[in-house]
Amino acid sequence: MKSLLAILVFTLILSLVPQQVQASEHVILAGGPALRKWENLRVESDRHDRWWANFIHASTMRMDNIRVAYGPDSKIIWLVHRKGYVARAREDGKPYTSWINEQATKRGAKLIWVEGGPSVIRAINSRPDRSITTFDFFGHSNKHCFLLDYSSEIIGACTAWLHEKDLYKIKASVFSPKAICKSWGCHSGESMNAYWRDAIGREIIGARGKTDYTALSKGKMPSISGRWVLRAPR
Repeated sequence: MKSLLAILVFTLILSLVPQQVQASEHVILAGGPALRKWENLRVESDRHDRWWANFIHASTMRMDNIRVAYGPDSKIIWLVHRKGYVARAREDGKPYTSWINEQATKRGAKLIWVEGGPSVIRAINSRPDRSITTFDFFGHSNKHCFLLDYSSEIIGACTAWLHEKDLYKIKASVFSPKAICKSWGCHSGESMNAYWRDAIGREIIGARGKTDYTALSKGKMPSISGRWVLRAPR
């Protein structure tokens, strides 16, 4: 009887101890740059990615903002489309993937190389339940896709993407109920954010119009020619 009573008391004590809170994580997805051999064939006003590091620098600026807002020990998961940077590194004769690794180490971010939509989904789904507190995408996009590459293998075209109709494959449970999500790519507020809300159960801020990364040279996050929106028509 005494043993049973001791077990009951111990069980009650355990029930009163607060459950361990899952540490929050901040996921940043960065697409790859265009190749100059293709972009230089366009008229000047239509050229992209004169600088190879638009999406990398925007990512690191966002990391710095996260450290200020959520604390210096915030856990950052950085998903980067490796193939695009390998191709641009070959073209420019620079060790871009090594430099990206150095930036991840400098900022204490966990770097995960991704190759296409399925690998992005796997990486996101590997996070613990309710852990993702913020999500940011930096890269080319249109109203239906995150374009992980653009004008890299084919001029003006994409060979690796995350499509709005594949978002249902992402586990909604890995996102915090109050997760803040934002796409810094062009036009993703015109369709994709509605699919994101349906699949993930959280809103994502997207651009209605084009985004412009030239503001990075002034120490500012990408600007927009239209406006930021939460909801897109379906």
